[in-house]
Amino acid sequence: MTKVTAQHIIKQFERWSPKNLAYDWDNVGLQVGTLNKPVENVMVTLDVLENVVDEAIEKQVDLIIAHHPLLFVKLNQINFDTPKGRVVRKLIKHDITVYAAHTNLDVAEGGVNDVMADILEVKNRKPLIETGKDELVKLTVFVPETHLEQVRESIGHAGAGYIGNYSHCTFQVSGEGTFKPQEGTTPYIGKQGELEQVDEKRVETIVPKSKLSAVLKAMEDSHPYEEVAYDLYPLLNEGQSLGVGRVGRLEQPIRLRDFVEKVKVGFDVPNLRVSGDLEKNIQTVALLGGSGEKYIHKAKASGADVYITGDMTFHMTQDAMEMGLAVIDPGHHVEKVVCSKVKQYLEEHCIGEGKLNIIISEVNTEPFTIM
Repeated sequence: MTKVTAQHIIKQFERWSPKNLAYDWDNVGLQVGTLNKPVENVMVTLDVLENVVDEAIEKQVDLIIAHHPLLFVKLNQINFDTPKGRVVRKLIKHDITVYAAHTNLDVAEGGVNDVMADILEVKNRKPLIETGKDELVKLTVFVPETHLEQVRESIGHAGAGYIGNYSHCTFQVSGEGTFKPQEGTTPYIGKQGELEQVDEKRVETIVPKSKLSAVLKAMEDSHPYEEVAYDLYPLLNEGQSLGVGRVGRLEQPIRLRDFVEKVKVGFDVPNLRVSGDLEKNIQTVALLGGSGEKYIHKAKASGADVYITGDMTFHMTQDAMEMGLAVIDPGHHVEKVVCSKVKQYLEEHCIGEGKLNIIISEVNTEPFTIM
């Protein structure tokens, strides 16, 4: 079985978490190495510290996919006597490529913040801080009637045809397609040099631009024709809000004290910091993976009863308390929950196309010990 290339893996990954979703100050994408190489072992991690790299070397990892960028602050030199320099040297020496998906994975649907919200069963959610709108495109594809359901189901599963809470929204009309296969073709229907007439359906649907590449791949994979006839039209319709953080509601009100226990279990943290009346019921929840203290006013304005984020400082927590906003700080490191989702995504979209083993780093990169 052939090996999958790093380029192919990242191309599949960026269909979910495209780099254009990242903040302009962020440094996402390739950090060290090359994507033009075959890959057999992939490691998913929150951070790229020296002990993580040592683990990768031991396990013969070819590609590391991290959430936090290795090269976040500009390097003026690569000094092998510094911690960062040692890491870079080991990566190059052992031909390990590092790729980072940071704020783009925060913004992406199903990314860091959605995984956190899923764990806590936060429903009917929307971005806490909107960064833009997902542009919409109309896809029109011509399909032989024999494969209509196959193509329609495939593109719907890939993200086409969502209007509000309705999925698989399409419109189709019947017609007759004509084509003449030329020399060098291997047509599904017809013969070279002969005009063919086929009963076809013109299928129209709406596609978010962020999912367009995935939908087109699904269309091509499920369509029987060697060359698929389709059109794309830009739309002025307003797409889904994109942004970091999430705000939503629990199905039932719950005491803050009990919700804290739910957070501890869900994020696998034995201890955390909380501010607010522990006996008060909460139902609307805002959350933001990583450092989110500067968004306490956004959380309050969203109607949240409680805000979950890491790295809260003394005075900002006091400000939240005076606003009547409860705060739970489980630590920055809880973003680790996205690693299993990244592994699952890569297994679903890359394994089967070549020999590939995907693992999650077992190194604990949490710098704090609560005593």
